[in-house]
Amino acid sequence: MRHQPGVLIVEDEPAIAELIAVNLRHNGFRPTWAMDSASAQLELDAVLPDVILLDWMLPGESGLVLAKRWRANPRTKEVPIIMLTARGDEMDRVAGLDAGADDYIAKPFSTKELLARVRAVLRRRAPEQVGGVVAIGALLLDASTYRVSFNDQMLKLGPTEFKLLHYLMNHAERVHSRSQLLDKVWGDHVFIEERTVDVHVKRLREALGSGAGQMIETVRGAGYRLSAQSMQASSSQANA
Repeated sequence: MRHQPGVLIVEDEPAIAELIAVNLRHNGFRPTWAMDSASAQLELDAVLPDVILLDWMLPGESGLVLAKRWRANPRTKEVPIIMLTARGDEMDRVAGLDAGADDYIAKPFSTKELLARVRAVLRRRAPEQVGGVVAIGALLLDASTYRVSFNDQMLKLGPTEFKLLHYLMNHAERVHSRSQLLDKVWGDHVFIEERTVDVHVKRLREALGSGAGQMIETVRGAGYRLSAQSMQASSSQANA
């Protein structure tokens, strides 16, 4: 029997939840519904779904708070999350993605688009996930323990910045366009604006600090590259 992917719908409006559930069921998915943060947590504790559709505005804790908590929990951190929200501003989209959401869909949306997004996050459930330790100069990333350090000092990165750094370190010295980074870090889809990459690169540089942050170069008109040589060049100029 073919596997029916489980989808947890966290939505406080019954009419919207029912519409989503009916369409998911008709297209081979197994939906469950929770109308607030407490019942959503109970559903997750009972059975881990394949995808979570998470409304931003919920009674009690917001979807943003839930996304951050589930991303920080080892049991739920790998479950794809699609945020559902009436908020359409770019900064709101970035906030949702930065909280750990894999994708973002603004209301009102077509059920066709929603189904396409659910299928997309299932296809790219773990893009470019390579285990083990990667070291470039004094910058060290351990994918298995989710730790990053520079000159033996631990650094704190958000989930998206960690994935971005992981990919850049595994493909050091190459120039990557924004669209390539979207495909490889966020997944093979076209739903997130390329400017989102710039926001996360900026946050990654800030998290890495003045030393390691210099390793991420902006290549004008082309994209971004991680290079240990740019830091060495900067260090040589400072010592000259």
